[in-house]
Amino acid sequence: MKSRLFVTLLIVAMLGLFSSCEEETPFSPNQPGSLEKGGQNAGTGNVTAMTWNVYVGADVDAILVAPIDQIPFVVGGAFADLYDTDFHLRAVAIVDQIAEHNPHLIALQEISLIRIQIPGDFMIGNPVAAEQIEFDYLDILMAELATRGLDYEVGAKVQNADVELPMLNPFTYSLDDVRLTDYDVVLVRGDVAFDNPTAVNYGTYLSVPIPFMPPIDILRGYAAVDATVGQMTYRFVSTHLESFDEGFRLAQADELLGELADETLPVILAGDFNSPAPDGQTYNFLTSEFEDAWVHNVLPNEGDGNTAPHAYDLLNPTANLTRRIDLVLVRTPNPHPGSQPIGPVQATVIGDELQDRTAGSLWPSDHAGVVATLHLRGTK
Repeated sequence: MKSRLFVTLLIVAMLGLFSSCEEETPFSPNQPGSLEKGGQNAGTGNVTAMTWNVYVGADVDAILVAPIDQIPFVVGGAFADLYDTDFHLRAVAIVDQIAEHNPHLIALQEISLIRIQIPGDFMIGNPVAAEQIEFDYLDILMAELATRGLDYEVGAKVQNADVELPMLNPFTYSLDDVRLTDYDVVLVRGDVAFDNPTAVNYGTYLSVPIPFMPPIDILRGYAAVDATVGQMTYRFVSTHLESFDEGFRLAQADELLGELADETLPVILAGDFNSPAPDGQTYNFLTSEFEDAWVHNVLPNEGDGNTAPHAYDLLNPTANLTRRIDLVLVRTPNPHPGSQPIGPVQATVIGDELQDRTAGSLWPSDHAGVVATLHLRGTK
């Protein structure tokens, strides 16, 4: 898909030249915009956004359904998987895509912090939480960006689920504890001004009962910033909705739209929504207020935009992505009468081609990502 991007953009540019004698459309790239005091926008603006669920690296869902006496073994197997799906290698492949597409704003999900305790104390009530860092995905990713000379910073992050469980350590065969803390993150390119960072957990979340143990609470949430690209300011949001249950997923989406109800800036809502387009119930609820950027895609030969799933071990020899659940959604306030709130979109799926894999033939994630260049209208 990437090899077609330059040719397509060249065609779009040529069409713009040949039509330059006609009346400018609301989305002409040379039409000026202005940023009024208080963050109110006028005119149109172009912004490139990326979203990617980078994957913890193991089938944690298997833990949630494991029999109580099997949990230490299943958790130990998942811990071993983290080494096999090495995020150090995958971060290189993810940053390859960031370097190629140079997005202004990046929404990341399943940014994981893995900590261990040796020996563990979970079986005696877990009086001390695990604190020894085994993997810090955000640090690994930011270090790789810095190594490449790519200037991004963390604009906002929200801590979601924070779960500690016992494991039979697959390397030492000792009974240890492992702790997973999950984050959604917004990265902002260095030349983009931003403020108003926000981190919110949804009040509705799945709680999985475990016999003789505390329940596992699967907290979800969103991270957001106000980001100014050129002369327009946007509210940019990264989120990851519940994967197990449509009712919880829909309730979280309802909370999110409620949080954004009074927002006066154009909103870019990016993330893993776990509701497949075009028929998912939560997808249709969200798109009753937001435009799905992929629907406006003008790049040819981009297919259905499917983003999931790759295999849990990331070693599937070919991509067989069947669900479009990773989305870029947009909403613009007070559109001009008769005008479209969103102009042509140049969008592509990333992490879905064989050349996108690591040197060890790992896919960068169990999800593909999405990059979209958007042409959005501000306020009247």
